Amino acid sequence: MDKKERAKARREKRRQEITLLRTIPYSDHQRWWSIDTIAVVTGANRGIGFDIAHQLAVHGLTVILTSRDAGVGDEARKVLQERGLTVFFHQLDVVDPSSIKVFAEWVQQDFGGIDILVNNAGVNFNHGTDNSVEFAEQVIGTNYFGTKSMIQAMIPLMRPSASGAHIVNVSSRLGRLNGRRNRIGDVTLRKQLENVDTLSEELIDGTVNKFLEQVKDGSWTSSGWPQNYTDYSMSKLAVNAYTRLMAKMLSDRPEGQKIYINCYCPGWVKTAMTGWAGHTSPEEGADTGVWLSLLPDQLVTGKFFAERREINF
Repeated sequence: MDKKERAKARREKRRQEITLLRTIPYSDHQRWWSIDTIAVVTGANRGIGFDIAHQLAVHGLTVILTSRDAGVGDEARKVLQERGLTVFFHQLDVVDPSSIKVFAEWVQQDFGGIDILVNNAGVNFNHGTDNSVEFAEQVIGTNYFGTKSMIQAMIPLMRPSASGAHIVNVSSRLGRLNGRRNRIGDVTLRKQLENVDTLSEELIDGTVNKFLEQVKDGSWTSSGWPQNYTDYSMSKLAVNAYTRLMAKMLSDRPEGQKIYINCYCPGWVKTAMTGWAGHTSPEEGADTGVWLSLLPDQLVTGKFFAERREINF
């Protein structure tokens, strides 16, 4: 068995383990949530986001499903409500500040706040061996700046509780700083982004803005940026870094007002975003995000996960 086959076998074994884990119900002492627990899932009209919303609702939470397209989002809500689940819908475009403001005001008025935020909304325009950066600005704007804007808008709405509030960012291994492939070529920059003591919003924003500037002038190919799914990889690298930064910034909140933030890679999932070419189902891709949202009695924050296991940034 060669290396590739061994990796495939390990992946299949882990998938089987997680399938089994999903059949084990949470015990009463693990269930810190109830029907009064409010979870917001962005970009949840289809794919991974839809399955995250579905699974959270099945676990007995109240879920607010959002979508940029009001029509398809409301259809997704109807599908879940017809299954007897407590799901609401509101239109939301994470790249539009006015849309976020309207959404936040609606949540405050109708629900009084939230307990869980899952940032799933994202875009990708490359499939297979494609590596066009034609839509780099839209990819970075949605995947990183949209995620950041939602976090900033929702933190004031996160309700105090003994279990803490939870933020989960859907990310990707493609955004790893120290992966064997696709890493940033600039060692100094990589070390700055890796070190939480030197990490800052200015550094993260500056990195992605420098990338976008070089996309415009055509110099990005020789500047040491990731060479596979480059714009998507950069957007998720920024999400991962921002997750670690926010974990540090939120760490000094008092007991009863804690907010835990983590990110995870769902794997290569069979969705429209991958051109249906993945090897993982949306249900499987949603699993770790749901698991992180519901972590009971554990101080886990600023970490990166895949298949319910912590992985390196």
